[in-house]
Amino acid sequence: MTVAVRVRRAFGTHWYAWTMVAPVVLVIGVIIGYPLARGVFLSLTDANEANVERNIGVNHIPATYKFTGLDNYKAVLSDGVFWDRLGWTVVWTVACVGLTFLLGLTLATMLNRKLRGRTFYRLALILPWAIPAFISVFTWRMLYNEKSGILNKLLAGGGIDAVPWLNDPTWAKLSVVAVNVWLGVPFMLVALLGGLTSIPAELYEAAEMDGANAWQRFRNITVPGLRAVSSTVILLSTIWTFNMFPVIFLLTRGGPGDATEILVTYAYRLSFVDSPRNFSESAAWGVLILLMLSVVAVVYRRALRKQGEVW
Repeated sequence: MTVAVRVRRAFGTHWYAWTMVAPVVLVIGVIIGYPLARGVFLSLTDANEANVERNIGVNHIPATYKFTGLDNYKAVLSDGVFWDRLGWTVVWTVACVGLTFLLGLTLATMLNRKLRGRTFYRLALILPWAIPAFISVFTWRMLYNEKSGILNKLLAGGGIDAVPWLNDPTWAKLSVVAVNVWLGVPFMLVALLGGLTSIPAELYEAAEMDGANAWQRFRNITVPGLRAVSSTVILLSTIWTFNMFPVIFLLTRGGPGDATEILVTYAYRLSFVDSPRNFSESAAWGVLILLMLSVVAVVYRRALRKQGEVW
């Protein structure tokens, strides 16, 4: 059976579903498809702010950039800046996702039990998720202020010298990780709590009757029961954290120096901050980020399929 026949048969059988989905596909194609195709095209040129199409007053200046093939990719991959940023981005992603998952799992396990005020605790822990990210980041920036921040005032009250939270490379890295974990825990908590509630209580009761302790019940019932949910939230959290532009840019702008700059913030810097603005190289960075995340998703999915997980 040819592909055309399969498509025709599928459309004929499920024409109503295809009709309902078509507007969404069209909107996504316009919003995401065109910018993506445009970015890939620009990455194969030498486009910058001096040779792109632009209007100055009533004068229209046509584009003069040229097709350069894979030159931008060769330049990026041979530049130590890319590998330095990639190294920190990987560390940043692993640290944030790991801590977020562990904290989310711990809190979800605690809140899955019957305890007094459980609803209040659930709402309180979800609160960071309800606040816009930029407001949360600006609040943390005030807390981290070396001279007037609350954190250093608390330390001063205990006779401890002020900590340069955002002015020292090591402290700045720890600070941005802490903020991102604080923002990410509510999502992980909600997802894992939903997974915990779907595990039959009879399994725990049977295991307890058989003499299994709390750790054995967690290892043999909770962990396998959360495997499907965990695999999904870990992948989503990895993708979001790898591209977490707001936390880095609004909190440190990649500083001090370039200590906290990840791949996506450096791509932004090339296109909108540095002069002359290099649109083609910035687009090449963006395409490389997309390719790396696509490879991670494919490898992760195949690993899960080998373990019996299908999604």
